Amino acid sequence: MRTVRVYPESWPLHSPFVISRGSRSEARVVVVEIEQEGVRGTGECTPYPRYGESVDSVLAQIASVLPQLEKGATRQEVQQLLPAGAARNAVDCALWDYEARRQGMSVHELLEARLPESVVTAQTVTIGEPQEMARMAQVLWEKGARLLKIKLDDRLIAERLVAIRSAVPEATLIVDANESWHGEGLAARCQLLADLGVAMLEQPLPASDDAALENFIHPLPVCADESCHTRSSLKGLTGRYEMVNLKLDKTGGLTEALALAQAAREQGFGLMLGCMLCTSRAIAAALPLAGEVLYADLDGPTWLAVDVEPGLRFDIGRLYPD
Repeated sequence: MRTVRVYPESWPLHSPFVISRGSRSEARVVVVEIEQEGVRGTGECTPYPRYGESVDSVLAQIASVLPQLEKGATRQEVQQLLPAGAARNAVDCALWDYEARRQGMSVHELLEARLPESVVTAQTVTIGEPQEMARMAQVLWEKGARLLKIKLDDRLIAERLVAIRSAVPEATLIVDANESWHGEGLAARCQLLADLGVAMLEQPLPASDDAALENFIHPLPVCADESCHTRSSLKGLTGRYEMVNLKLDKTGGLTEALALAQAAREQGFGLMLGCMLCTSRAIAAALPLAGEVLYADLDGPTWLAVDVEPGLRFDIGRLYPD
């Protein structure tokens, strides 16, 4: 029999994390530990209210399958026991970690995944007044960040982006609107971003309004985040998006994320690798995908006042795998 532990954790942030849906001051995660014969695997997830999740709902989901997990349910069986989402992610990643540790290696070694010595990651500029965001971008640039992810809502778009571009003329910028824009005027906004040299726009519209993306030629790549969870999402994205954002908390773990990445590549989509606010445990679980993506956005742990120990090593704009 396996021993399975499931528990919540709260990690304070060093600064408020402000996006179009509001501000957060802590990362609330759920951890799963699976142990057998002295070997322990650990997985972590971040429940996301946008998808109807909470810490309590995720704990309840995992509790509902505890008997099967204790009796030795496999990763393949877990894909059927739990739906895609945070709960399955924590369980799936714990099983991957357990399997790798049992064989004396890391997950990326188990998968024979190509992993660079260091990974360039986006550093997030959260929502504020134009000059405040420009100062934040400039500080990140001066500390070494070369890829900046700009969070926006539905106001002061031109003012914020012009100020940021003036402050960091050489930075690679990607913009994330977190579903806060509307179809009306979208083409003009996309052209503004292209004119300012923005490299990619992430999820400008609510997932339910994707059809509006078909009505104009995109002057820059558009990436699906909230609109893409698993392989079943892909059929609705063609002609609307050029890229998809892989997040283990959406796919329900590394197992489906690997399959989604392969299917997306085969269908011509570019790949981005993202994360929620989380500790280094969650980033380590996603690293097998890091060598396959155009952009990595893995700065979640850099927002924590203190990260889990031992964690990954982060510099501003770069992380170093174990």
